[in-house]
Amino acid sequence: MTYQIRGLDPDTFAPLFDLDDDALAALHARRVTATADHGFPCRTSLANARAGEELILLHHTSHDVATPYRSAYAIFVRRNVEAASYRDATPDVFDDRMIAMRAFDADGLLRNTRLAGPGESDGAIRDLFADDAIAYIDAHNAAAGCFAARIERDAA
Repeated sequence: MTYQIRGLDPDTFAPLFDLDDDALAALHARRVTATADHGFPCRTSLANARAGEELILLHHTSHDVATPYRSAYAIFVRRNVEAASYRDATPDVFDDRMIAMRAFDADGLLRNTRLAGPGESDGAIRDLFADDAIAYIDAHNAAAGCFAARIERDAA
């Protein structure tokens, strides 16, 4: 069994960087500058922004389903980055954080969960996907609650 983790499509967020602060505020978003090399995880590159890098902080619907499990929260995205792609491996931003895994069936209903400590995400993902009813997993930073990435079964 294999899995894939992909960053969000940066093209979706690229126009935000051309907006002024008032236009961003109207969208409940804001421009921020990373103040450290940790703590500003980009959801497109699945990497921490470096101190001094510009990001957009915005509200993002990560689990857009017609169930009680619909979910949205704040995320960071960076300018001019490619979407990350991992196969049978987790991004570095998973390695030093507690990650909450929410496993859903094809109807968007929660079937199982795991809390993975630093270095434990791969095992948690494989454990959850051992259940054939699990269609995908949404990973969240456990402390802040923000969406980290969608994890899907690898069809290859």
